Amino acid sequence: MKMESEKRSKRKEKEGKVVKISGDKSVLVEVTRRVRHPVYGKIVKKRKKFMVHDDDNTAQIGDSVTFVESRPLSRRKRWRIMKIGKSEVRKEAK
Repeated sequence: MKMESEKRSKRKEKEGKVVKISGDKSVLVEVTRRVRHPVYGKIVKKRKKFMVHDDDNTAQIGDSVTFVESRPLSRRKRWRIMKIGKSEVRKEAK
């Protein structure tokens, strides 16, 4: 068992914001990154959406989440939620 975990490469982690709760145990998370345009040099925002598995159905729209790579869970889901950081709106409401 120990040898298997040493062979496995480190899983990719990403951070993003939940934009949609799509079905049971699934959320759509948007990751925004800033990159420099190759020709003009201007900083541009690039966004990508990932379908992420939420086993406990605890993530809400607006929450910031950290998610990791996993085995394919369905046709579009290849990521699992690792940590949920509550959104600013939910913190103020409490």
